[in-house]
Amino acid sequence: MTVPGTPDGTADAAPGEEKSEFRKEMGPWANFALGFTYLSPVVSTYTLFGTALADGGPPMIWAFVMAGCGQFLVALVFGEVVAQYPVAGGVYPWARRLWGKRWAWMTGWVYMWALLVTITSVAYGAGPYIAILLGFRPTVHTTVLCTVALIVIGVLINYAGTKALSWAALIGFSAELLGALVVGVILLTTHRFHGLGVLFDDYGAAGDSSYLPVFLGAAIIGFYQYYGFEACGDVAEEVKHPGTVIPKAMRRTIYVGGIAATFTCLTLLLSVVDYRAVISGKDTDPVVNVLFDALGEAGARTVMAVVLISFLSCTISLQAAAGRLIYSYARDEMIVGHRLLRKFSEARAVPPYALLLAAVLPALIAFGSLISTDALTKIVSFAILGIYAAFQMVVLAALRARLKGWKPSGEYRMGRWGMAVNIGALAYGIFAIVNIAWPRTPEAPWYDNWIVLLSGGVVIGAGLVYMFTTHHYGRSDAPSGNAVPD
Repeated sequence: MTVPGTPDGTADAAPGEEKSEFRKEMGPWANFALGFTYLSPVVSTYTLFGTALADGGPPMIWAFVMAGCGQFLVALVFGEVVAQYPVAGGVYPWARRLWGKRWAWMTGWVYMWALLVTITSVAYGAGPYIAILLGFRPTVHTTVLCTVALIVIGVLINYAGTKALSWAALIGFSAELLGALVVGVILLTTHRFHGLGVLFDDYGAAGDSSYLPVFLGAAIIGFYQYYGFEACGDVAEEVKHPGTVIPKAMRRTIYVGGIAATFTCLTLLLSVVDYRAVISGKDTDPVVNVLFDALGEAGARTVMAVVLISFLSCTISLQAAAGRLIYSYARDEMIVGHRLLRKFSEARAVPPYALLLAAVLPALIAFGSLISTDALTKIVSFAILGIYAAFQMVVLAALRARLKGWKPSGEYRMGRWGMAVNIGALAYGIFAIVNIAWPRTPEAPWYDNWIVLLSGGVVIGAGLVYMFTTHHYGRSDAPSGNAVPD
């Protein structure tokens, strides 16, 4: 096996790194852009703005602040871990080294399904904007077809290799940030109807009851926003000096992405004419209505094109993360079909079959969504639940390792603050998971009301059965549990 990034491919890996088939062709800004386009402030805001505003009124914007602070703690923990273990696949190899094989197997299993569903949720959210841009009426069936088309385009770009992925991330980052700023400034200067005081007025969203339950329901927009920074570590074997570059990229993703998302949400909020129309369900698509009212048809369609670049770049970044995870899983013989999934294209320096799986399964999930009402919210909710669960499995593993004597030795360390930050990250994650899984539609059939928790239970239950019947978790001799001294 060769070591990428060296002239002849024969030099040893740097301290803390492992020999790899990947090429170190991703620079610091491309690594940050990958995390940013995965986190994607435009995608999360445009996808869930109408839902969050209808549920919680204008104060739902504070969910960005709440989720941003919590996930920043998680990013700090991840930064320490990836600095010591810069291995492709992210949470799976980190959990393996922090705790052990079984814990890592389940972490990778949960994260894999969450990533696959997130790919579907992002591509699905683009469906209505594709319809508007191309001039046809969006329906459930056209949305699913658009979802699959976006997934196919994304995987074809991923097949082109790390350089193409880097360029796609940088282009997506530039388009998204520029689009958010330009559209936001135009809305603030030409189509603003409210002052900042509306951020403290729910406009009747809570009725006569407490606002807290309503806010926590609308907070899905914040929870959906703040993940993606871990993608910077999913490609650790493709980044030069990952111990210093990746932790910085993770933190920068939270800073820049969070500010951009909050700004995008704020400008849309101040431009909505009638909040009560959205809350009552009379205005079902406030984003599109605001854009057409403020920019006219030609301007709105131009914005739709930029928005679609954001959705596509986010899909590409998600597929890259999922493909690296599946490859890392298969490289350690942790899953059925590992001989095929660990195959590597030397010409393009990508795992082709792992990437193919990261496209086929999300497409199948998209077709499966036809059986559920309010499919987008259900898909998004499960995607968030799975990602947060996998994150907290790593956070818990890091806390356990600290309590057993682990002292991070990578190039990024929190020092004496490490334990407090780790505990805070775990507390936030547990709160978020409970809130995401909490049923909020008592009028719906029980299976639809509990579908997020049921889906999570099915994934974990199936994973446990799979793990203990196949024993794939024990086949590899890759490092395991080596963070904690004997």
